[in-house]
Amino acid sequence: MKTGFDNQKYLQMQSEKIKERISMFDNKLYLEFGGKLFDDYHASRVLPGFAPSSKLQMLLQLREQAEIIIVINAEDIEKNKVRADLGITYDLDVLRLIEIYRSHGLYVGSVVLTRYHNQGTAISFKTKLENQGIPVYCHYKIEGYPKNISLIVSEEGYGKNDYIKTTRPLVVVTAPGPGSGKMATCLSQLYHEHKRGIRAGYAKFETFPVWNLALSHPVNLAYEAATADLNDVNMIDSFHLSAYGISTVNYNRDIEIFPVLYAMFERIFGKSPYNSPTDMGVNMAGYCIVDDEACCEASKQEIIRRYYESMLRKADMEATDDELFKIEFLLQQLGMTPKDRPCAKEANELADRLQRSAAAIELADGGIVTGKTSKLLGPCSAVLLNALKKLAGIEHEHLLISAKALEPIQKLKTQYFGSRNPRLHTDETLIALSISAAESAMAQRALDCIPMLRGCQLHCSTRLSKVDLSTLRKLGLQVTTEPIMERI
Repeated sequence: MKTGFDNQKYLQMQSEKIKERISMFDNKLYLEFGGKLFDDYHASRVLPGFAPSSKLQMLLQLREQAEIIIVINAEDIEKNKVRADLGITYDLDVLRLIEIYRSHGLYVGSVVLTRYHNQGTAISFKTKLENQGIPVYCHYKIEGYPKNISLIVSEEGYGKNDYIKTTRPLVVVTAPGPGSGKMATCLSQLYHEHKRGIRAGYAKFETFPVWNLALSHPVNLAYEAATADLNDVNMIDSFHLSAYGISTVNYNRDIEIFPVLYAMFERIFGKSPYNSPTDMGVNMAGYCIVDDEACCEASKQEIIRRYYESMLRKADMEATDDELFKIEFLLQQLGMTPKDRPCAKEANELADRLQRSAAAIELADGGIVTGKTSKLLGPCSAVLLNALKKLAGIEHEHLLISAKALEPIQKLKTQYFGSRNPRLHTDETLIALSISAAESAMAQRALDCIPMLRGCQLHCSTRLSKVDLSTLRKLGLQVTTEPIMERI
């Protein structure tokens, strides 16, 4: 729970770095934004102190200079591609992103449909956006992309794409997910700007891997664990080492594509402004780590959490053995096993001993609180109440929730909703606790301790319902589970 990252320093350094990069060109920079522009919880977990909205806050400092282009692959619209973390299609996410950016006062200039070839669903989406006053541009598939450079950087390649009209010096190019065509959109714009006599620039903003940390640093290994399904691999940037004699870290896809990008820059500008993938980046996160030990420990725990997540995905046939093997290998590199997650060890041992489902929470001070399935409560509901008692200094034996609060909820579940399970889910438990707090000072004390759960670790010996998982995450708990169904 130690702070390992200086968020204020990051905001200042990052915005200054981007301003500096804009000035390198004709006051026009296309900035490819990798990863999440807001709600970056992976970064906040491995760099404790990094605010999930840091990148958004940094961009707000540049709001007068910045506009946003959102890129979506027309083929993803056709396939109804879904964001796994949100459960919504990419086209709906574009609308969601527009609303969120605008609500923060950021200017969304346009939407680009890449790999467009008059797909019916893409045409409908284009019309829908235009009816809302949002300009839409179309970019087309180029045969031989990205290696047929003579075709790509020509009137038959990028030249066929719509020129995106922009009005501000910083153009942030973002997307609902990977494979949307952000980089291709940026390079197409460089080509069109060059034709108009403007020497626009390109840069990439990826938080991970952190280029000025060691290849084997836990923060960078945690990124590999997070992208195990994509098979991303951190590598020494050989181009940077050759050009400057300095060892930096990048990831395989950027290193593999760099010779092609270099040739494209040469074709557009006559000379590439960059000698390496690292040169293209503007990430300053590595300079803002103030407690390396805290970040290392947080990253190690993140890798274990990713292991449990992949175990669940494998049980649902959504992950391959290779994905799981990769994360196991990363743990081996660090000399760790999944048992090095204290709350997991406690929950699983208690479940084995009692032969019923159990859960454990590791609190901020390192103390462990456990809970088990009972006639009234599921394991996570039980451990949640026990943790709140501990935080409020209430004796374990004291009942926080009155029978008057429990009975109506159980009756509603069983008699009216037809549930065979009368046990309370976590959201129902918190509602019952809130009702009890109206008459009980102790229940109110426990309720007041809910904010203290944020950032704490929880493990359950069985799979959780979507309701429980959603509630626990809203409370800010970092949750893992075993991939087995609940024991009765």
